[in-house]
Amino acid sequence: MDRPAAGASYQRFPRVRIRELKDDYAKFELRDTDASMANALRRVMIAEVPTVAIDLVEIEANSSVLNDEFIAHRLGLIPLTSAAAMGMRFSRDCDACDGDGSCEYCSVEFHLAARATDSDQTLEVTSNDLRSTDPKVCPVDQARAYQQALGATDPYDTSTAADQRGILIVKLRRGQELRLRAIARKGIGKDHAKWSPAATVTFMYEPDIRINEELMETLTLDEKRSWVESSPTKVFDIDPNTHQVVVVDAEAYTYDDEVIKKADAMGKPGLIEINAKEDSFVFTVETTGAITAYELIMNAITVLRQKLDAVRLQDDDGDLGELGAHLVGG
Repeated sequence: MDRPAAGASYQRFPRVRIRELKDDYAKFELRDTDASMANALRRVMIAEVPTVAIDLVEIEANSSVLNDEFIAHRLGLIPLTSAAAMGMRFSRDCDACDGDGSCEYCSVEFHLAARATDSDQTLEVTSNDLRSTDPKVCPVDQARAYQQALGATDPYDTSTAADQRGILIVKLRRGQELRLRAIARKGIGKDHAKWSPAATVTFMYEPDIRINEELMETLTLDEKRSWVESSPTKVFDIDPNTHQVVVVDAEAYTYDDEVIKKADAMGKPGLIEINAKEDSFVFTVETTGAITAYELIMNAITVLRQKLDAVRLQDDDGDLGELGAHLVGG
């Protein structure tokens, strides 16, 4: 199969610049690539980076007001620490077990036992009541509480006392009981949303905003204010000293064209020119806490490289060449 010549327009060497990085939040720039690569990275972060989530629940006793299926669904949506997920096996590919959950390579076992004995107090059963057989895999809020107990406080931690009590599973009244065994397995968001490590992954084209200064100076101060206020977001402002319109936050622009429409309505077409930089993107990433934002980005790059390597192997075997010849011939 013929290779494209060096320097082809779509052969890029992407560059990344981190703007902000916290445990569960990251903002970074992706430059010198195109929208296909940016969107591929976004989709992999959402749907193909593996985590660990509860997948099998065996109810031993349940006298609560919620049925078994409801409780099992709630348990599945509790985020579990998944830093070790990349090294685990998928249960469907594991040859060391029969899928019953008692396997160190592909699963982690949890137990929960709660019974309400106080007649005047409702017992809240939360994720803190889950007991894991593997200390590396536990509910995220348990891990945070443990870190805080050790004094490893995060300066960006905004969790409240209610958050530290854990994720509510069910409430029990006197005499009610819940006992169960749960098996957590490795999976990806493409199979079920409970395995997605991403709460939010978005990217936007970096805007290139150019103000026609000569045309802007023909406006009165009131007209400038009116034009600046036509933008629904705080993109522009007026310098209090020079009374010039300046760009204060280019990335706040939402490509709504309101300022362009306002300029046209004022009889000043060409007052502003806004274009999207087609090779520059700004990513915003938030995680569920199962893995850190840094791990999410790096694991997504690893998964994406594995996919590209698989395509390259198919290419070397001639599969893609045969497909291309078939399409041309058809």
